[in-house]
Amino acid sequence: MSVGALPRFRAENIRSMLRHGLITVAFCCFIAAALAITQHGDWGAQMVYSLSIGLISWLFIDVGRLLISGHREILWPTGPWGYLLVVAGVLAGFFGGNAIGDAWTDQPLLNFSSFEERRLATTIIITVTATICMCFFFYSLGRSKYMRSQIEQAQRNATEARLKLLEAQLEPHMLFNTLANLRVLITIDPPRAVAMLDRLNNYLRMTLSGSRALSHPLSAEFERLADYLELMSIRMGERLHYTLDLPADLRGTPVPPLLLQPLVENSIRHGLEPKVEGGKIAVRARQDAGRLVIEVSDTGVGVDAAQPAQSGGSGFGLEQVRERLATVYGDQGRMSLAAVPSGGTCATLSFPLPPHA
Repeated sequence: MSVGALPRFRAENIRSMLRHGLITVAFCCFIAAALAITQHGDWGAQMVYSLSIGLISWLFIDVGRLLISGHREILWPTGPWGYLLVVAGVLAGFFGGNAIGDAWTDQPLLNFSSFEERRLATTIIITVTATICMCFFFYSLGRSKYMRSQIEQAQRNATEARLKLLEAQLEPHMLFNTLANLRVLITIDPPRAVAMLDRLNNYLRMTLSGSRALSHPLSAEFERLADYLELMSIRMGERLHYTLDLPADLRGTPVPPLLLQPLVENSIRHGLEPKVEGGKIAVRARQDAGRLVIEVSDTGVGVDAAQPAQSGGSGFGLEQVRERLATVYGDQGRMSLAAVPSGGTCATLSFPLPPHA
């Protein structure tokens, strides 16, 4: 077996075979009842013949397809092997089933010459037609299942690619903004610029050396947010204060990386920086009716909630957050901006909690 190949007779395939067998039994019972009614024969004998022929054909073909197809995803032999398998299954079921039926009814073993011509033709036609129909039905089910799995995989790949693209756009966006702030600080306060550069170096090393997974624990998101806020504190000094509130039971909740930083960056750039005395940023996470709610509020000058996408980096960052929520959570992911009555702005994210959270 090649590395990574799946075993032919794994549990999933065994369950599929058993489902096929149960469907075959039901189909054979229907045929036996129909023959007993139309030919006025012995229902018990018809049942033995029908079940024997059907189950032998089913077992021969179902086991054969696993052996011949190997470890491929589509468990059906390609080319002429598939047709030969069906023909062999029909012959095995016809002769094996009739032999069992003859033994059950004390008839001469496989003595087809004693059959009426019409009865022999009917038996052959029913065996061939029923076997081919059941094979086509099972093949269609397997093919449909395979196609669904391929579609789901393609959708997952597309989602992963979209998230990686959005993250790749956010990271340089944050870096460029920070470097612009650093350039200004170098000219007015070189010692603080050096401290900011050291903090930026630590932040980038921890971020770039981290996992490139599509999600990470909410605790990791808050840790990166703390690093970023400390970085901004060096530039703004006493004008920036912040609090981070993450309940212990929500620390392991998976979220997309860099989900909150654009919101905090927006609060600093458009809320606190235009205000002479600065202000405070509060980031809180909580549960509400099976949903995770994260609020990023500030005491800045406030923004018009009807026009959240302002000029510069703010509009880009907020739009990226919306797109990432839509990509991961669809219609269940929501984001809103609202003015705080006491002054400032509150950005709220809301999306479903995973079952284990």
